[in-house]
Amino acid sequence: MKKYINTDPWKIVEDDFMPENYRSSESLFSIGNGMMGQRASFEETYSGEALQGSYIAGIYYPDKTRVGWWKNGYPEYFGKIINSPDWIGFQIIVDNEILDLHNWSVNSFQRILDMRKGLLSRQFVATSPSGKSVRVHVSRFLSMYEPEIGTIRYEISPVNFTGNVQCKLFMEGDVKNEDSNYDEKFWDILHTEANKNYAYLLAETKKTRFRVAYSMNYHVFINDISWQGNAQPHHTETGVSHSFSLELSENDTLRMEKYVSVLSSFNHTINDLKENTIALAQKAEQLGFDYLLKQHQQVWSNIWEHSDIEIEGDLEAQQAIRFNIFQLNQTYTGSDARLNIGPKGFTGEKYGGLTYWDTEAYCLPFFLRTATQDVSRNLLIYRYKHLQKAIENAQKLGFTNGAALFPMVTINGEECHNEWEITFEEIHRNGAIAYAIYNYITYTDDHRFLIEYGLETLIAIARFWSQRVTLSPARNQYMILGVTGPNEYENNVNNNWYTNKLACWCLNYTVGCIDYVKKQAPDQYQELVKRIQFDEYTETSNWLKIVDNFYIPYDSEQGIFLQQDGYMDKEQLPASAIPADSRPINQHWSWDRILRSCFIKQADVLQGIYLFEKEFSDDVIRRNFEFYESRTVHESSLSPCIHSILASRIGDIEKAYELYLRTSRLDLDDYNNEVDEGLHITSMAGTWMSIVEGFGGLRIQDNQLTFHPQIPEKWRKYAFKIRFRGAYIKVTTDVNHVTFENLSETAINFMIFNKTVHLDPYGTKKVNRAVTV
Repeated sequence: MKKYINTDPWKIVEDDFMPENYRSSESLFSIGNGMMGQRASFEETYSGEALQGSYIAGIYYPDKTRVGWWKNGYPEYFGKIINSPDWIGFQIIVDNEILDLHNWSVNSFQRILDMRKGLLSRQFVATSPSGKSVRVHVSRFLSMYEPEIGTIRYEISPVNFTGNVQCKLFMEGDVKNEDSNYDEKFWDILHTEANKNYAYLLAETKKTRFRVAYSMNYHVFINDISWQGNAQPHHTETGVSHSFSLELSENDTLRMEKYVSVLSSFNHTINDLKENTIALAQKAEQLGFDYLLKQHQQVWSNIWEHSDIEIEGDLEAQQAIRFNIFQLNQTYTGSDARLNIGPKGFTGEKYGGLTYWDTEAYCLPFFLRTATQDVSRNLLIYRYKHLQKAIENAQKLGFTNGAALFPMVTINGEECHNEWEITFEEIHRNGAIAYAIYNYITYTDDHRFLIEYGLETLIAIARFWSQRVTLSPARNQYMILGVTGPNEYENNVNNNWYTNKLACWCLNYTVGCIDYVKKQAPDQYQELVKRIQFDEYTETSNWLKIVDNFYIPYDSEQGIFLQQDGYMDKEQLPASAIPADSRPINQHWSWDRILRSCFIKQADVLQGIYLFEKEFSDDVIRRNFEFYESRTVHESSLSPCIHSILASRIGDIEKAYELYLRTSRLDLDDYNNEVDEGLHITSMAGTWMSIVEGFGGLRIQDNQLTFHPQIPEKWRKYAFKIRFRGAYIKVTTDVNHVTFENLSETAINFMIFNKTVHLDPYGTKKVNRAVTV
């Protein structure tokens, strides 16, 4: 754990320059706007250890997989949202000394990410080796209003000298990915051009042939007066720049405002790229930094109006939840069904920036409740558009008859994971997608989605499960062999409880959905039957036979669901027995030792209990929670939030709060010593869930919202807002009361503490907690 970020309700702040934390801060202060994002690297030269990273949504490269030997069905490449040309660059030379905080003395330093405004800023005073000091202030944002524009304001003032300052504003295409499997560079630079009006760079990805165009305009001021001097345009084979030199007196201020447009063939025709890119950068310069920032902040103001969570009495908790909400909203806006959410978003290169099952299991619930319905619908349409690829993925592994296996990792529907044991074995991701369809329909009542997209997807997934099971001659029951569950510290196990439970539910749910669509949309159903060659009676009869005879592992001695066959053969130790200097175990133990231990990386059985909570009594949930929580090391970012929700469910608020802090401050305090690789974007949605579903007790029951609010001892009050079928309500919980405010014109009925409440349009109701808890 590493704590160096100041606590503030709306800001992420570091008050000192610590080179050892440079890469971590690059991650923590990352910015994005859904269409692109970047790590918080310095704009000026920095020669220390760094991971300069700019990433563009939808632009990827198929990096050839690196393996010791090949296996049938193995993915041919590891897809990556790749590091893109660097457009933020400034080179500052003060009397022949390059400004570089790795080599200069830093007298004072502060960096701030203002989450309310979506603005990254930095200010410092530094002294060169020859003793010349400068004061610098930099502000940067990626426009949420015009998401193809990035803007930087760079100000520099001599502190103790009068002298020459040379400035170069540049864009450079000679970039690489740190995680390249073969140290290959992924870009060809097709064209560079610089004249007095603009600088332009055109890059193309190798193999995939995506084109990305960059155009740069800028404005220079000295002491707030527009500079009318001439800059020299330059271009090389890989980069473009404008440079100028001038004399500055002590305490003069040179201000440079840099406007860059970033357009890609993902959203524009190739023939229009240059004209549109140049025009947009010129438009940005004409509008100016302050106006663009105002537009940008208005978008953020609207986002916070709908998704903020307020906490009184606990500044660390307040800062953490806003950090999580901020990162989620700047990673994904939901406006484009071709895009999805990677575990690291735009903050690093690990996991390739691509889509995992995290989206359906964690992100969908967040966007369902905080954004308009089309946002979460687009997340599911993304999967539907990849259904044919999922069928092809299954065919490569020997499945037939339209069975679909959605990829563990993807950008275009093809499986492209780099680790074979997860690619082949972690098949529970299929169930997460099926459950997400159920979750979406249950929450929104959008049965048109089921008719138009959902049922076809569910049938393909059910076909997979029906072929993936094995009928055991010894037990005369259906089993699923050779899998990896959510707990990736167990590989190639038989009968993982979570996977079996999810597969069994999926088969049964699909049969119910078939009956619904057949009655509600018979013509569309018959068209679907014909198109996918669905033999309803034969296939559904087989599915129900499997459901009726599915093996679900259980340990009667412990009274718990058994994580998988053979789990109790391991030496049973609590995670507290692991020495502190061996944590996290994935950085200290051999893989052999991890696999032989009883220790659990993340919620597995408890992940299933979370999904199917309605089926289990409080006693069943408590027994399983106490058993598995004591053995879980939470070395996956996806784990603590699920445990926190279930701890709230059984009334263990102290444990729920402990786990909330772990999930919410996972990156801010670097619990797992890995934030330098990027942030854990998808698990941040679980942090939101741990408050709303955990402490707030939000559920759907009998087609309406239900609440059972609790409050951590340290909090005086907390409040969140949610959308539900046209209604929009604010829920505020303090020690004594729960207050509901309807912020919409749609009346709503809901339940709190098992009592029904009616809330009129724009009405307010206050419920006494002390009496009802």
